[in-house]
Amino acid sequence: MRASRLVSILLLLQTRGRMTARELAERLEVSVRTIYRDVESLHAAGIPLYGDAGRSGGYQLLDGYRTRLTGLTTDEAESLFLAGLPGPAAELGLGAVVAAAQLKLMAALPVELRDRAGRIQERFHLDAPTWYRDPEPVTYLSAVADAVWNERRIQVRYRRWQAPQEVERRLEPYGLVVKAGRWYLVARAGESVRTYRVSQILDLHPLPERFARPDGFDLAAYWQGYLEEFEARLRWGEAVVRLSPAGLKRLADLMTPGMVTAAQESAQPPDEEGWTRVTVPIESIEHALGEFLRLGTDAEVLAPTELRERVATTAAELAARYRFS
Repeated sequence: MRASRLVSILLLLQTRGRMTARELAERLEVSVRTIYRDVESLHAAGIPLYGDAGRSGGYQLLDGYRTRLTGLTTDEAESLFLAGLPGPAAELGLGAVVAAAQLKLMAALPVELRDRAGRIQERFHLDAPTWYRDPEPVTYLSAVADAVWNERRIQVRYRRWQAPQEVERRLEPYGLVVKAGRWYLVARAGESVRTYRVSQILDLHPLPERFARPDGFDLAAYWQGYLEEFEARLRWGEAVVRLSPAGLKRLADLMTPGMVTAAQESAQPPDEEGWTRVTVPIESIEHALGEFLRLGTDAEVLAPTELRERVATTAAELAARYRFS
């Protein structure tokens, strides 16, 4: 365990440059005192590692030093072949590059690890997009990715859902996120950082000027916050619903994860008919109407009154349309 940690310290310093003892400790989930001991051991082993005191100090490898450690554990080798995203890589124009990299890695592995990695590829395949949805056209994905990588501003014509639908935006692209097969651009527009769906970019012009990426901007943290805010905006109100045993089972297949979680947390004991009362968040009356109609006779909306009346009216109109003469 300690030997693995010493190697990790070397690789972190080699790839990230200067790091403080506290940063290393947080990254490796050990105490700062443990990092001090590990650094002393690396010194004793002849590793050209030095440290500077002060606020801007930290540990750093001597310029030009590169470790030749290439060993991979079994779990590490397997995880590398599970982590590939062939679809998104191809969309970025990197499909051949990923394939070549995996081939080189496979050739460099010991025989036993090569066999296990091969079995991983034979037995597991990641298909990120959801069911019943064709891939979105992402005409400008390569140009966006190039701007993200080279920190260059772009001018885009963008289609959004609210009026005016087509707008011009001057963006500083910070990063790309792929979720459920859809690509999103995280970029600064004016004074705020926003999210743009790449497929909705109608036109794009790279600009000559570069921008300075903010220090400490964490793409993963931003995206998590964006998702939480987005979900909160969708919660227009709540609906109280009775579900039959079959409806309760079908809920997980037909509703969003947020609605399913809320239903599970609010579920009351089944009544004398075996039906369960739950409270779930809804985006709007119109949206909720479509959601609960999908459950058919396995759901009864109790509140709000407007939603219950809309369901009853829609059911009556359906019955009239399909009435046999």
